[in-house]
This record gives sequence, C-alpha cells and structure tokens, in this order.
Amino acid sequence: MPHAVSILRAARLARSTKPFLVRGGFKRERCARCRLVPSHCMCALRPSVPTRSGVCLLMADIEPLKPSNTGWLIADVVADTFAFGWTRTETDPALLALLSDPTSRPYVVFPGEYAAPERVVHSVQPASSPDGAAAKRPLFVLLDATWSEARKMFRKSPCLNHLPVLSLQPQQMSQYKLRRSRRDDHFCTSEVAALCLNLAGERVAEQTLEAYLEVFTHHYLQARNQLPVDWDDAAHRRLRELSLAGSTLGLA
Repeated sequence: MPHAVSILRAARLARSTKPFLVRGGFKRERCARCRLVPSHCMCALRPSVPTRSGVCLLMADIEPLKPSNTGWLIADVVADTFAFGWTRTETDPALLALLSDPTSRPYVVFPGEYAAPERVVHSVQPASSPDGAAAKRPLFVLLDATWSEARKMFRKSPCLNHLPVLSLQPQQMSQYKLRRSRRDDHFCTSEVAALCLNLAGERVAEQTLEAYLEVFTHHYLQARNQLPVDWDDAAHRRLRELSLAGSTLGLA
C-alpha cells in the first residue's frame, strides 16, 4: 500500500503542468516505490518497526517530488506517518482534525530560539503516568523543507501556534550527504524524526531509521556515480539486524 508521502507526491504530480527536473541528480528511469534507479532499488530492504509515536510531515511544495527527500524514509519506517502539503493561505481540514485528536499529544519540532519561551519543551510525556494510566501518544510535527522555507512555515502556520515547540538538543553532527547545508547543526528530516523517536523511548525505531537513511544514502550516491551497491557493508548488515529486531517487537 502507498504511504502518506507517496500519496502526496502523486497528488502533487497530478497538479504539475510540466515535468519535475532533478537538479544535480541522475536523470534515468526510477523505481516508483523507492525513487532509485532499478539497478539500485532498495524496496526489498524496507523495514517494519511498530511504533507508538506518530509523525506529521508538513511538506513544502516540491519536497514530495525530490528523490533525495528523507520524509519518504520516515513514512517507510513509521506506519503512523501523515503528510500534508503546506500553503500559506489554506490549511487541510484533515490536518486540523489530526492536530485536535484527543488521543495524541502533538509537538512542533523546531529550534526553541524561534518560539516564545513558554511554548518550548525539551522532552515528551512518558508513555504512562505515575498512576499507571496510558498517556497520549506523541505526534511529532516536522516541517519538511529547506531551512528558509521551514522558518516561513513556522511563522505563518496559525494551526501550529497553540502547540508546544519541541526543541531538540542533539549531541552529534548531521551525517546527511545528499544536500548541502550552510550549517553543520542542521539535520535532515529523517534525522530529526530519529531524534524524536529517541526522546519517546523508541530506540529500535530510532536506530532503524538511522540505518535506513545510511543505506538509502549509499544506494543514492552509488547510483549517481554509476557504481554498484555493496549489499554486505556495515550499514546493510545493521539494517538487517534491526529489521529482525523490529519484527520481533511486532510479534511481542
């Protein structure tokens, strides 16, 4: 079944009046499922990890069309991933319904320096309260865009103004290699999601998403440089191990 980002991409393509051209990428036939050339397809590696958390992607106009977009990887790993296109003038009613779902606790994930101090948090509610009652599940709202676009989205999205702002404090630098950033402390969308899963205590899902990004990066760069995939490197082995651990969790 197509996931949320795939559905959003199809809808965006249906509205396009001209083909989307990939800047700096390879212009060859691509697998519709993983967006890689068929010789480097990684569909068979898609992991399945049960998660309590959900992810809501607010995506800038052409993000779903970019083959290097990593929101797609999140939707592969986290079953409860939702994706919405962002515009300044309209808000999807389905997004409003999702953010008001009484079973979820949404957090806008964004640097705290851009929000009022009273909105900023650095942790998420635990899975259960002291009396043993189940807490609301975390829903991480990620702004999937370039940095300049994301800042505009954060400022001009009234539907997010009442939500707490989860400000991450990562200890490591970004490992993302498919797009350039002017700042080393900027993380790609799937890296941000992995940090959120860590805060939610979902370590297997966090590690699986990290490994999945590493494998995707390898396949993408090998295809760009017309080199073969190393199917038995450390990243592939780690992803296989974590996928097995995730399957075991699903059976528990």
